[in-house]
Amino acid sequence: MSSRNNVQNTHIGAQLRELHSAVLDILSVMNQPQRDDVLISEAGIKLDRALFPLLVVIERFGPIGVVDLADRVGRDYTTVSRQVAKLESLGLVNRQGNISDKRVREAVVSEAGKAMTDRIDAARERLGSGVFADWEPDEIGDLVRLMRKFADAIKAGPVAPGKPD
Repeated sequence: MSSRNNVQNTHIGAQLRELHSAVLDILSVMNQPQRDDVLISEAGIKLDRALFPLLVVIERFGPIGVVDLADRVGRDYTTVSRQVAKLESLGLVNRQGNISDKRVREAVVSEAGKAMTDRIDAARERLGSGVFADWEPDEIGDLVRLMRKFADAIKAGPVAPGKPD
């Protein structure tokens, strides 16, 4: 049984390397500033590229605190705090106290911000539809289902071996 497990572990290891490579490819493309510029232009909005991902994350995950937001976008929390203040001054987000800890201020998308992210979503759909032009509908469904399963598992998994989140 031990040799079978070694073969299986080797196979899983190769698959994990391939999965990691695919995720890095996806992240590399998604993190290209030019992609954000194209999406902003296609959406017909005026928003600084540095603020764009913050608005989207606030809309998707808000209400959200600055520290959590900074972790999600991979930026320093002091920088993110200033950028959220800019989004607030533009009327795209509001700040509110956390329900359980009033000392914590959270960002939540405003009505104007939601209208902007709706335009971004529509532009993303227009631009992204070409990626799946040659895919069968069940392949797209499988990808979405498995990506969600993967995302949920990775969020729920331990940060380090033997250490729970």
